[in-house]
Amino acid sequence: MKKIIYSALLALVVTGCEIDKFPYDSIASEELFEDAEGLESATLGNYALLKGDADGNGFMPQLHRLAEYPGDNVSLSGTTTDPLFYSYNYNNLATGSRSNDFWTSGYKAIVGCNRIIEMGTEGDSPEMDQLIGENYYLRAMTYFQLVNIYGRPYAQGTSNLGVPLKLSSDISDAPDRNTVGEVYDQIVEDLLKAESLMTINKTNSYATKEAAQALLSRVYLYMGENQLAIDYADEVIESGRFTMLSTDQLPSYITLNPDDNSETIFCFKYLEESDYNHGWYTVGSLYANIQGSGWGEMYASRTYLDLLLQNPEDSRLGFIEPQYLYDANGDRTPVVFWVNDDYQYVFQYTTEDGGSVSFEMDGQTYDVLSEESDGKTLYYFMDGSGAKQYVIRDYEMAQRNGYPKYYILKTSLQEDVPHLWSPVVSRLAEMYLNRAEAYAKMGNTGEALANINVIRERAGIPTYQDATDFPEGQSVLDVVLDERRMELAYEGHRKFDVFRNGRTMDRRYPGTHLNGNNPYYEVSPDDPRVIEYIPESQIAAQPTLIQNN
Repeated sequence: MKKIIYSALLALVVTGCEIDKFPYDSIASEELFEDAEGLESATLGNYALLKGDADGNGFMPQLHRLAEYPGDNVSLSGTTTDPLFYSYNYNNLATGSRSNDFWTSGYKAIVGCNRIIEMGTEGDSPEMDQLIGENYYLRAMTYFQLVNIYGRPYAQGTSNLGVPLKLSSDISDAPDRNTVGEVYDQIVEDLLKAESLMTINKTNSYATKEAAQALLSRVYLYMGENQLAIDYADEVIESGRFTMLSTDQLPSYITLNPDDNSETIFCFKYLEESDYNHGWYTVGSLYANIQGSGWGEMYASRTYLDLLLQNPEDSRLGFIEPQYLYDANGDRTPVVFWVNDDYQYVFQYTTEDGGSVSFEMDGQTYDVLSEESDGKTLYYFMDGSGAKQYVIRDYEMAQRNGYPKYYILKTSLQEDVPHLWSPVVSRLAEMYLNRAEAYAKMGNTGEALANINVIRERAGIPTYQDATDFPEGQSVLDVVLDERRMELAYEGHRKFDVFRNGRTMDRRYPGTHLNGNNPYYEVSPDDPRVIEYIPESQIAAQPTLIQNN
């Protein structure tokens, strides 16, 4: 019965407003809100609006693209007419369909949440309070992601324009853009309300008290409220409801049914029977071709790989799958490769004779030499100028347009379905990383390292004893942000972690983001294109909305 009501609601909500229309005119019929069962079904509709559909449309799939593609963990191997390219290369479009889908689906869900908040009666029962709390959480989470995409980082000024705070289900209520500070204040208020109302321990496919606390930890971290970020991370960690996967289990994190994943605090659960079509237009389809499904055109970036490969035993390398070539005997061909001054890969076949490795290039033979540094073996050859050119020894890989295929598996293979994926909002590892960053900013290096070491030990790599273990020239905050990059890659964090900390996004690595005129080799935190344009169709529907510069 619930599935029938849910399907009917979703049809009303989704078909009531086309993607390029004003997002507030999609209110489900009054009959659906007459009793608790109707409110529960309407809440499921709000989850569904945020989750998206089987073809990769909707709030969470578009959030992934808008947050990950402008980062430094991805490398696109060709051009595309899909508007995702313009977020990837920082030539954002006001007419981009993906941004408009993100905005519209987000506000549809917000209106749906507002309706439940208006119709529910607090104190009626624990179940009713839980339901209302879930909608406060979903509204806060949606506003948090919207303001991060369309508003400048909180640390750059709370008076900057954010997004409209739509707090009613009244169609005629069409607010203009609020400031970033006002939006953050509302997010905190909603999350605190959600935390107080939710007392039922549901699965991690639903909002819970701990989900609200986890998001509060991140929100406070973004606001620079470091002690509060620590306090709320403590609440989640000390709840005892979640445990870290083991080192061996970590590469299988995303393949587990979310209900069986002890580390996930909250995710939007996808089901193969209802949320998966053929996999070709899902988020994971761009990152890998699996069992004949997917484009496999955007790969792990060279700088991300180099960071992980500082410790080749790092368990997180299991999320990356190099596409090696094999001959008829099942053997691989050894090569060396490097990135030249034009940020292009150079591959050379190698031969081995009596333990010596060499390769031919431009009619000349070069010996591959080695040296030890910090307990690691580095390989190099002497170039024509007598300088060392460091190289990586590996095997021949499949390429596209000269870019080796390092498939990203972090959004694929849930329950062994090629591109089934349940977008994760919060997991336990982030709580340790939030504490680490907050402690680093408070000058408490010992506690920062203690939290970082939880993550590093689980990854199976050496821990830090003190600052003398850091890579040369790095501060405690540097190593914390590097650890966030390695651990939370492809989960929608990296872009925000860079810019909210006033850092420059370094994109000096191979990829088609460097093609064309005036490419972004580096993106400063104050660049106008750190944030997306407000979708043009939304301004057409509400001309008082002010466009981003």
